[in-house]
Amino acid sequence: MDWADSQEQASFRTAVRQFISEDLPGRYRPDKAGPTTWGHDRHSDDAELKQTSDRWVKALADRGWIAPAWPREYGGAGLSPMEQFIFNHEMADARAPQVGGQEIAQIGPAIIIHGSDDLKREYLPQILSGDTNWCQGFSEPGSGSDLASLQTRAERSGDDYIINGQKIWTSNAHHADYIAMLVRTDPAAPKHRGISFLLLDMKSPGISVRPLVNMGWAHGFNEVFFEDVHVPARNRVGEENRGWYVSVTLMDFERSRIRQAVSARRELSTLLEYLTTEAGQQKSRLAKSVTLRHQVADRATEIEVAFNLAFRVVSMQAKGVVPNYEASMLQMSIFEANQRTAHTEARIFGLYTNCWDEETEWAPRAAMPAQRYVSSVSATIAGGSSEIQRNIIATRGLGLPRG
Repeated sequence: MDWADSQEQASFRTAVRQFISEDLPGRYRPDKAGPTTWGHDRHSDDAELKQTSDRWVKALADRGWIAPAWPREYGGAGLSPMEQFIFNHEMADARAPQVGGQEIAQIGPAIIIHGSDDLKREYLPQILSGDTNWCQGFSEPGSGSDLASLQTRAERSGDDYIINGQKIWTSNAHHADYIAMLVRTDPAAPKHRGISFLLLDMKSPGISVRPLVNMGWAHGFNEVFFEDVHVPARNRVGEENRGWYVSVTLMDFERSRIRQAVSARRELSTLLEYLTTEAGQQKSRLAKSVTLRHQVADRATEIEVAFNLAFRVVSMQAKGVVPNYEASMLQMSIFEANQRTAHTEARIFGLYTNCWDEETEWAPRAAMPAQRYVSSVSATIAGGSSEIQRNIIATRGLGLPRG
């Protein structure tokens, strides 16, 4: 298969590279920034750091590149699937911070496709400007992979819904201005029905957020509790009791996962570069272990397979085909490759991997082996577990019967 750019694609790639070269603030360039630098600056009390963050947002917004997949009439760039792929490829390769998360990839598209004109006018400009932070309230303590079994209730009362229940693993809830959530509006209906999609102000009375600190001592997740929370019925996206189908349509927006594929390739390259340094050679067991060298070769092969699966998915999108089990193959291959790479790196450095403090001289790669090993545990759970992806591949890809 020839993955080379056409003349038009090559021109677009050059334009994206030039934009990054000219407009990406020096603070966010790979040799100076970590993966969370821009997010930190966005919420910083330091006026200069906040200004740097805003300058990057404006540079992207001026070109519609905060939401490259959105239609032009809603403030996006209206890029084709291949242009989105190229844009995300170059951004990831340059480690340029991505502005917007779930609000760009999922919540905004839900409003575009299913929202009322009033919701579009109220929320889309705020999302595109980067002025608001959003979180997504889907998972519950008893409803993760089986999301349709969710129990958070929303009862209609006049022009409002009254919400009671709990969400968990809610990323960014501690910073969010709004939450987009699935709630059960008809408890008597079959589980995939009777669900509605609502937008809530996180400052609404009755909402409380409790942090969940992960095993790497990082606070990204939260529990969110709702006690008699009122939300206007006009904040419903789509029809009542049809929220499940609203959420399903979101996956059609750019999902080639090229960022993760590029990041996986880059992480392995960075590791191999470190292993050629004096410090890397002193701490590494690679030279003494044929098994470890074979594992590194396996990881490189797996990452290249994932990279090519990303090309396959985007080529389908470019032909107007919606990836199904192919997207599951891609997600599983990337996330499992990342997890195995972290495990291999931990074995390469042996007991040095126990060093968590990035400042100590004993820590290889500023303690990245320890931190990546710990953070990789959730890689095959988040966003749909590997077990779920295998079920999709088996039933929809191979045509096997459901167990």
